[in-house]
Amino acid sequence: MTPSDEIVTIVDAANRRVGEKPRRLMRERNLPHRATYIFVFDREGRVLVQRRTASKDLYPGYYDLAAGGVVAAGESYATCAEREAFEELGIRGSALVRRFDFYFGNRHTRCFGRAYTCVHEGPFTLEAEEVESVRFHSAREIADGVVAPITPDSRHAFDRLMDEGG
Repeated sequence: MTPSDEIVTIVDAANRRVGEKPRRLMRERNLPHRATYIFVFDREGRVLVQRRTASKDLYPGYYDLAAGGVVAAGESYATCAEREAFEELGIRGSALVRRFDFYFGNRHTRCFGRAYTCVHEGPFTLEAEEVESVRFHSAREIADGVVAPITPDSRHAFDRLMDEGG
């Protein structure tokens, strides 16, 4: 099954499940869905930044401040977060700490996100189809624009995480 054929949960404006659709239709119609955001920090408090591959269906080639992805049909946020941390970065066994829920919407995506954090310094096993490279950056470097362009949804969640003390 290709990523565009994956079946994902579609939700209403209150984040209640209303159905399931192929990921491709969710993207084409900008349907509201659920997604996870896993912010990976090192012991110095720097966040792991991913360079997205050029083949991604949303924001190809951008930098992403979080691992994560769309919640599949029948999947919980927690299960999705664990799956995505392993698939994208090879992280297994690091405690994922649930931080907050949020909504992000623009002309490209509308999602109800759940943010998680963990501390993990590697090694990382990157999912070649999704992640081109990774590197730790400080919040100051991100604020100063050292890393750009950044996916707007991960930036939105990261800013809230920083506002809440990291």
